[in-house]
Amino acid sequence: MSTRNLEPLLSPRSIVVIGASAQPRTVGAAVTHNLLAGGFKGDLRLVNIKGGEVEGRPVLRSLSELPAPADLAVIMTPAPTVPALIHELGRQGTRVAVVISAGPGTGPDATEINAHWRRQLLEAAHPFLLRIVGPNCIGYAAPKIGLNASFGPGKLRSGRLAAVAQSGAVLAGLVDWGIAQGIGFSHLFSMGDMADVDFGDVLDILASDYETRAVLMYVEGISHARKFMSAARGVARLKPVIVLKAGRHAPAAQAAASHTGSMAGSAAVYEAAFARAGLVSVTGLGELFDAAETLGHGLLPRTERLAIMTNGGGAGIIATDLLMDEGGQLATLQAETVERLNQALPRIWSHGNPVDIVGDADGARYAKVLDILADDRDVGAVLAMNVPTALSSSEEVARAVVGAAGRKLVPVIGCWVGGPQAEAGRRALHDGGLPAFDTPLRAVRGFMHIVDYRRGQRALQRTPPSISELRSDTAAVRAIVQAALADGRSVLTEPESKRVLAAYGVPVVSTEVARDAAEAMAIASRMGFPVAVKVLSRDIAHKSDIGGVALDLVSEQAVADAVREISGKALVMANRARIDGFVVQPMIRRPNATELIVGAAEDQVFGPILMVGHGGVAAEVIDDKALALPPLDPVLAESALSRTRVDRLLRGYRGRPAAARDAVAEAMVRLSQLIADIDEIAEFDVNPLLADADGVIALDARIVVRKPVGQERAARFAIRPYPVELETDIEHRGQRLHIRPIRPEDENMLNDFTRRMTPEDIRLRFFGPLRELSHEMAARLTQIDYDREMAFMLLDGAELLGVGRLAADPDFEQAEFSLIVASSRQGRGYGELLLRHVVDYARTRGIKRVIGHVLRENHRMLDLTERVGFKRQPGRAGHPDINVLKVVD
Repeated sequence: MSTRNLEPLLSPRSIVVIGASAQPRTVGAAVTHNLLAGGFKGDLRLVNIKGGEVEGRPVLRSLSELPAPADLAVIMTPAPTVPALIHELGRQGTRVAVVISAGPGTGPDATEINAHWRRQLLEAAHPFLLRIVGPNCIGYAAPKIGLNASFGPGKLRSGRLAAVAQSGAVLAGLVDWGIAQGIGFSHLFSMGDMADVDFGDVLDILASDYETRAVLMYVEGISHARKFMSAARGVARLKPVIVLKAGRHAPAAQAAASHTGSMAGSAAVYEAAFARAGLVSVTGLGELFDAAETLGHGLLPRTERLAIMTNGGGAGIIATDLLMDEGGQLATLQAETVERLNQALPRIWSHGNPVDIVGDADGARYAKVLDILADDRDVGAVLAMNVPTALSSSEEVARAVVGAAGRKLVPVIGCWVGGPQAEAGRRALHDGGLPAFDTPLRAVRGFMHIVDYRRGQRALQRTPPSISELRSDTAAVRAIVQAALADGRSVLTEPESKRVLAAYGVPVVSTEVARDAAEAMAIASRMGFPVAVKVLSRDIAHKSDIGGVALDLVSEQAVADAVREISGKALVMANRARIDGFVVQPMIRRPNATELIVGAAEDQVFGPILMVGHGGVAAEVIDDKALALPPLDPVLAESALSRTRVDRLLRGYRGRPAAARDAVAEAMVRLSQLIADIDEIAEFDVNPLLADADGVIALDARIVVRKPVGQERAARFAIRPYPVELETDIEHRGQRLHIRPIRPEDENMLNDFTRRMTPEDIRLRFFGPLRELSHEMAARLTQIDYDREMAFMLLDGAELLGVGRLAADPDFEQAEFSLIVASSRQGRGYGELLLRHVVDYARTRGIKRVIGHVLRENHRMLDLTERVGFKRQPGRAGHPDINVLKVVD
């Protein structure tokens, strides 16, 4: 349901508190006190079956006594009473309820009892579309409007930071930390059991909330992966999201049938998902606080290089070491900067970065040096460090830094090291709107978090290069998979697996199957020596584990001996496994190649994941891997590869030539497409995949299959793959045209299309002048999620004729269309063709209303929308557009 009916949560006009109490040390008393003390200006009513008064306020005995329905309800009554209260609130017209009450379950059956109770809550709310936050949470707060419906800390400060936590204790800790640091919050969400409202819902409403500049998240688990990923990617494009995932060391699934399945743990999958969405991931509460210090102040570095200014040389050296440890970079000071510093500083200054401005530095010297560093364009941010001395006041220095002109040109991070004397300086920095830390480590990490956010933003906007057209024989792969399933097998044989890879354009070593030693000898003689022989058995998961592989066989006799030895080992070590034959293949001599593993497995939350790492028989022992959420493009594949240690080998070393990393990335993209096209593939390993300067070749592969799990193609994916099924050819007035969804690599085509548009057509489409699309805007228009947003390109061969776009609300109740047709090709019916196609697509997605915004003077578009069945509605007062409405029947 997503954000539907959640607006009253952010800014309710009236609140009813059910279970209000004055009894000390109770949840009811704490929540009631916080609400009454918060300064909420709207209508606030208290309800308790006992009646009476609380803090001078009358208490109603039942909801029937309310003079009007409340926008927001807060429920703290015993669990058995909550379903009936939800029903009554919904009947009255309340749209949101924060359920603080926990479930009734105790003992060994608590999980089942509480799950049944949560279903009762949802059943009671469903007829009225009432939304539920919680249950089992500490509440919700919006400090700007004086709303604190929680039993967390009471004295909240309004600010631009939103906090969202699955744990009430963690949320309370965040709030208390904010109070101590002088940091305020826009909203505080305690998620609790997430029976209804989940992380995706909250991120969606925060994305459009002007009061929120950054988001802190504490996550224990995600419930709806695709909704979460769409919401997270959407909000991360607009503002920083810092996330702490708890339970990072949960054991992986024990029944994994592939190396990938056993190597991909839950924490690593979450990390891959967060990275794909552009979130900044941290590993502890302290680091979460540090990230909030910098990102919560809205700091964005000009570059990724840091200048360190300090009155203590040792402190600067420590900070430099820590910066290197965290993967950061020091700024290289320009010659002009060094000369200006020579003029401003004592002769004994450090003459480099870190900039040691000497122990007697006062506020004026700090401000002067900061101004000079701010003028150096290589400096992305300045870390201003101060160690208390008897020669200057830490507080006075902090005030000088706050007032320096350079502070407006470059992000400044304060690190005032020490206790009571330094505390006054840190307080002055906070009061001046600057982040302040007490140790170099925390300060450096705070800087690296804004660097990570900057990198995440760039990653979300990178344009992938086009790769050669994906050559795939999907029909052949389906036939192989269906034959295996019909045979009762869940694992393809090695020859079958290699035929699957070859069908998707992944180079494979030549492979033949022999029934016995004689056939193996004949095949080896025909291939040419040396060869490899492997056991072929549906009962053996990993051949090398039982000695089922023989390499570098140089004669027919060696082949025959190997077949006999492998047969004996299989019978003894694999519990008398059935032997279906023997695989014979030539030995591949590529002395400069590196062994990789590329695999896929299915996570129970995020669906298919892809892994790349160091391959070979010791893959699990070396445990060098990176995970990525498919679908992949070359940029995403290269990014995953770069996070592995083995990538350093691929880049070449000591005279060894670099491997073709683009070929590795392309193989990953093709394998990503394979699992998107064939839902029956549950897991696979390509191990080893040899990579060298000449490209890649797969020596072995294992593919696990099962019956498809869903109706929609690739429904199991957290990010919807490119919907190839929506590509279509269409006849139009004697022309054969092609319609397909837009792809990230279409950015250059879209830019060329826009440049050829007339200024007037650009104004009518974008509601203003636009010389050309910026990279950021073009990336936003081409890199869509194919779920909430769809864009169809109308093509005449390689020529782009027009683009029709549909952007749905999170609840898919309503969507907005936009349309543009090439200036030189207008008047030929292309616009109507595209718009009808967009509306038909909206109908298939179950969208009930399609709207558009059209300038009053855009008569051709207004006429077009009427022909398609849209109805005009008057625009808002003082706004130049007309809202065009279409009801999809």
